[in-house]
Formats: sequence, structure tokens, C-alpha cells
Amino acid sequence: MTTHETADAAVTTVATVATVAELLAKDFGTVADLIRLHATHRPEHPAFILGGRQINYIGLDRMMDRIASALQRDGLGVGDCIAICAGTSIDYAMLYLGALRAGVTVAPLPPSSAPEALAGMIQDSDARMLFIDEDAAGAMASMLPRLAARRVTIDGKAGGASLHAWLASSTAAPATAAILPGTAFNIIYSSGTTGVPKGIVQPFSLRWAQLQRSVVLEYSGNAVTLLSTPLYSNTTLVSFFSTLGMGGSVVLLEKFDARSYLELAERHRVTHTMLVPVQYQRLMAVPDFDQYDLSSYRMKFCTSAPCSAALKQDVLARWPGGLVELYGMTEGGGSCQLFAHLHPGKLHTVGTPAPGSEFRVIDEQGRELPAGETGEIVGRSGGMMSGYHKQPEKTAEAEWHDAAGVRFIRTGDIGRFDAEGFLTLLDRKKDMIISGGFNIYPSDLEAVLRQHPAVEDVAVAGVASERWGETPVAFVVLRAAAMEEGSPLLSWANERLGKMQRLAAVEIVQALPRSAIGKVLKRELRDQYAGMVKQAA
Repeated sequence: MTTHETADAAVTTVATVATVAELLAKDFGTVADLIRLHATHRPEHPAFILGGRQINYIGLDRMMDRIASALQRDGLGVGDCIAICAGTSIDYAMLYLGALRAGVTVAPLPPSSAPEALAGMIQDSDARMLFIDEDAAGAMASMLPRLAARRVTIDGKAGGASLHAWLASSTAAPATAAILPGTAFNIIYSSGTTGVPKGIVQPFSLRWAQLQRSVVLEYSGNAVTLLSTPLYSNTTLVSFFSTLGMGGSVVLLEKFDARSYLELAERHRVTHTMLVPVQYQRLMAVPDFDQYDLSSYRMKFCTSAPCSAALKQDVLARWPGGLVELYGMTEGGGSCQLFAHLHPGKLHTVGTPAPGSEFRVIDEQGRELPAGETGEIVGRSGGMMSGYHKQPEKTAEAEWHDAAGVRFIRTGDIGRFDAEGFLTLLDRKKDMIISGGFNIYPSDLEAVLRQHPAVEDVAVAGVASERWGETPVAFVVLRAAAMEEGSPLLSWANERLGKMQRLAAVEIVQALPRSAIGKVLKRELRDQYAGMVKQAA
């Protein structure tokens, strides 16, 4: 494999603008336009780095042309969809971007999903082509014969046509795609933590709005962003597109490992990163963390799951650069930003609404609540999903309209804004426990349990109770050499909890079930506990 790939062919200039700032000032544009601009003005600058392989901007731009041309050759264009199911790779990244140049919608799928679920996503997305690697093909081998989508193998090891054999020639130039703000950019499938995954259709306008905010988060042409979460996750894609849009370099890590991450960060003088809380926990726990030179960091981002105030404080104290917690949904509907390094007294919050975002708080009946009251958070912004793919009823359920008919997206989160406009999240609405008619927020109980020195990780879920309807049970991961059963911990916690908050049980587990981006799968914990109770009976 070569370490520095270029292309000899000339790159078509973006004739109407001279700088990134001029292009971003426009009401609408695309990330493909920005990459063309970088390929014109700084062709040799690295776009992607993974292991020993490096792709510069002119090489990326030409590969995007070849991919877009191949899709158009095969009859795909604006309004059509491809699915990608594979592990992180530079070819995956270039395939995604090439499809976008052709105006083709991308459905990036999680290879870790069950074969039946993956087949359902492919069919639901109406994908005409499936790009897959060896591991994903092996995992869903039983489903592949049933799929109508034409198959191309990214790594050349999964049968069918290989990506490089499928590509158009190195001199190919795709036709200009008629991309509109409402054109579907990608379909991101929800994690399915509460049921069947839904396809979240994000329009090009949503991604453009995110790109326009990149400067505020200190992305620039000399940014070096280290990404270790999967490319199918919106968590990853926000930083991925922001870095490329500004002309920076993306360093990819195929699979997260704390020490590998730190070694890459030091070697490449990383300036930006997007991590989920469990990754921060594992990094800060590396015994010689403080020996790594991380002085190049400009900004670190945290998202996708609750991040405790204690963890934020630890990161601020020991890791150079700013720390920003981002709160929002893949569906859009606004976001909040906590610039933790600027607001050390607000670490218990997720910050204030980002520019262009608006939030309201509503009660169970959908009535708007005054400032300071607790209820469900709804939000809106310039970047909102078009809807759930082919599920108008689910789309309607996810929307709330104010008295003037303005559309907001329901977050499903319970919280409140303080007098200074900072949002404190209490819990997911679906995770709130109603016990004997009282509302119990699992996050409150989890915060108490985390104070115990033996607790490494914890999640509280509501389980069925004949007496109370629901009752809270804690699932605890213990630190090494800690107590081996939960009874002392149960007593310790209940002494510190309110009468209506008390735990019914503490279950010691080896690890909490999590999604690929670190969200605790509480549905699995409830099912696990129900199975234990049934077995005991």
C-alpha cells in the first residue's frame, strides 16, 4: 500500500469563490464543493491518515469523481440511495464522500447489528447498491441472498465486484448533480435501544448548517482530528465533515483502544477529537496518561451519553485544550453546548443553546412550561431531519408545534433551564421510573452510587413491580478488588436516597451493555433482570 496517493489529472476549480469563508457564507453549499476548493488551493495537504496510508486532498477529490461517475454510470443519481456496511477505512470514507458528490443518499449501517436488522435497514432504505467488507458479509451471510441490492466489496474480500474494479476510470468527470437543500444527504438508523431502528433522513441543509458552525468550534485548515468512533454514527460524522469542510486532516482509528489513541494523538499532534464519555473514562484511567504529550489539543468534544461533572473536571484538570459537551439528537432539533473550560461552575449541565437553536419545555399534555419548570425538552434549528424514512406516523410523534405552528423536535429528555439559560438534564423520558405514582429519575440514583469508592460504573433501570408498578434496580460494575456482592452497597445507597427513591436491588455485573457509541442499553438490563427473576421463580 502506498503511503502518499496523488492524482495527475487537473481538478476543476470552484469558480464562484476563492476562500472557504466565502463559500460558507453562502446560504447553501455542499461538503463536496469545499473539498474541491481544498484540492484546488492546497492539493498536497493530508485529508485522511490511517496507519501507514495517507490521502491528500487532490487524491481525495479525484477518487470522489471516480466514485460519483461510477454511480452515475450505473444509473444512480439524486434521490437514489446506497448502503455501506463495513468497518472504518479510508476507502469507506472516500466512498461516502463520492456518493455525496453525485447527490446519492448514503445509508451507513452498523455492522454489529443482527443480520435480520441489517437486512431490514437495507430494504427500508431502498438502497440500490450495498458496499460491504469481509467481516460484515460474514456476519450477515444468511441474509445476503435475499437482498436485491447489487453488492460491491470495499476490501475485495467479500465476494462480488471489488471497489477498485467497480470504479470509473481515473480521468472520469461526473455530471453536476442538481442537489437542493432538501435533498437527502444520509439516512442514519437509530440505535434501536428502544425497539426497531428508524431511518433518520438528514437533508443536505442540515449538514451545511453544521459546517457553517465549524469555525466557532475552532476547526480550521490546520486542524488534525482524531476519530475512533464508527463512521456510521452521527457522533463521528459531525466532526468528520467539519474537519474536511475546513480543510483539516482526519486521523482514523479502526477500533478504539486507549493506549493506541494516546500514541496517535501524540504522534500526529492532534488538535481536535470527538469522544463519548466511556472513552474519556478509559483514557483518564490509563496509569501513565499524564506522561503523554497532549499539548497540541485545541478542542475536545463529548457527546452521545451523559458525562458526569466529576469526569469533566478530571479532563479539564489533566488534558490540555478546551472541552465542549454537545447535547443534541441525530434527528436535529437544536443543540446545546457547554464550554466546560469557560464555565467550570456549570459542569452539572449540558450548557446553553447553540447559535441558531431554540428550545422549549413542555408537560405531558404538550403544554409549554415557564422557565425553571421541569418537563420534556423540545428543540428546533436550521438543521432538522426531514423525517423518519417511510414512517410518517413516527415522524408526527417526534414533532411538537407551538401555538404559532412552528415545528420542534421532541428530544425525549426530561430537564430544565436555570436562570442563566443552562440546561440540566434529569433523564430520558422513557427511562423515568414511575413508582407508586412518584417520578424517579435514574440519573439521580446513579449519581449517588458513583460516590461509593467500589463503584466503577452503574446504570439504574425500572423493573416491573406488583406493589409499585415499577421499582428501581441498580446494575453495578465494581472496581478491582472491591466487594463481590451487592447487599452492602444496597444498604449504603438506600441510606442516602429519599424514601421514594430506594433501590429494590443491586445486581453486580461484569460490564454494562453499551452501543458502539457508548450508550447504555437499559432495555437489555431490564430483560436480563426479568430473566433472572423468572429463573429464580
